[in-house]
Amino acid sequence: MLLTRFEPFKGMQNFHRIIDNYPIIEENRAIKGFVPNVNTREGEFAYHIDIDLPGMNKNDISIDIDENSLIISGERKIKEEVKEEDYHKIETSFGKFERVFSLPKNIDIENITASSQDGVLEIVIPKQEKMITKKQIKIK
Repeated sequence: MLLTRFEPFKGMQNFHRIIDNYPIIEENRAIKGFVPNVNTREGEFAYHIDIDLPGMNKNDISIDIDENSLIISGERKIKEEVKEEDYHKIETSFGKFERVFSLPKNIDIENITASSQDGVLEIVIPKQEKMITKKQIKIK
């Protein structure tokens, strides 16, 4: 009797490999989408969130606080097609995105700041004792 190892997800690995290497076309942009990279850290007096948003204008980004959540959303728009150049592969992701972060109860909602420099959005959330639950934050 021949024994073989049962690997239930082997077919899924091949499927993911095919999908990941499939060229992006207009119809499947929603599948690939744009998900910005995020770094978070906690300092002694504040929490920090850094989000990579290269090529995005601050007017295309929204930062909101609702209850105990920080919601960062926006849209990275498709650049206009250049007829003089022939692209063989485009790896830049475009589309709408939304990232939601749970906030601790000890934040100072009135003094949250956001600034954008060199394609990185930095949000500084100071710590404090009292809690405010809703506010929209402007980007400098």
